[in-house]
Amino acid sequence: MARSRTGSRAGGVRPTAAPVLTLASATVPRVWQGFGYRPLPDAALARPLFDYAAVPWPATELEFAWGAATVADGGERLVGAVVAERSGTAILLHGPVVVAETEPLEVATQLVAAVIDHATAAGVATLFARPLSLDRVWVRFGFIPLPESTLPPGLAGRPGIGLYAWRGGSALWTLRETARD
Repeated sequence: MARSRTGSRAGGVRPTAAPVLTLASATVPRVWQGFGYRPLPDAALARPLFDYAAVPWPATELEFAWGAATVADGGERLVGAVVAERSGTAILLHGPVVVAETEPLEVATQLVAAVIDHATAAGVATLFARPLSLDRVWVRFGFIPLPESTLPPGLAGRPGIGLYAWRGGSALWTLRETARD
């Protein structure tokens, strides 16, 4: 008769799976170092940041947008944003665009973290992004460089050079899987 084990080899309790994010919990506003991060009620609120930074604004309908804001002069000032365009189970991120004077790279990182949570909870399998000189951010989250041809047809032909992709934060997937998205 075989014995079953309920613990790890070391005798401790086995770790449980991470809780699954719901869309409601993934879109709760966040605060970090004086910046507030939240989904934008209207993606067009981010357009002035994209225009200022000369980053192309998507010509198609957007799935969602996240913004980073500071409190200034009794009101909020949007200092960062990222918008997402969806095609099936894939999303192409535009941005993040950050105009914050302090910690702009960290503001971009926090926006990407929020977007990953939001997209995962919304059932997205693959996120694509343009480098925008944010290689350190993309690599930190497990995005890998891919050829332009891996974009699904619904997201192909957008302006920009270079492409990163994320699928569960792992580089252990094949290009054939991407073609099905």
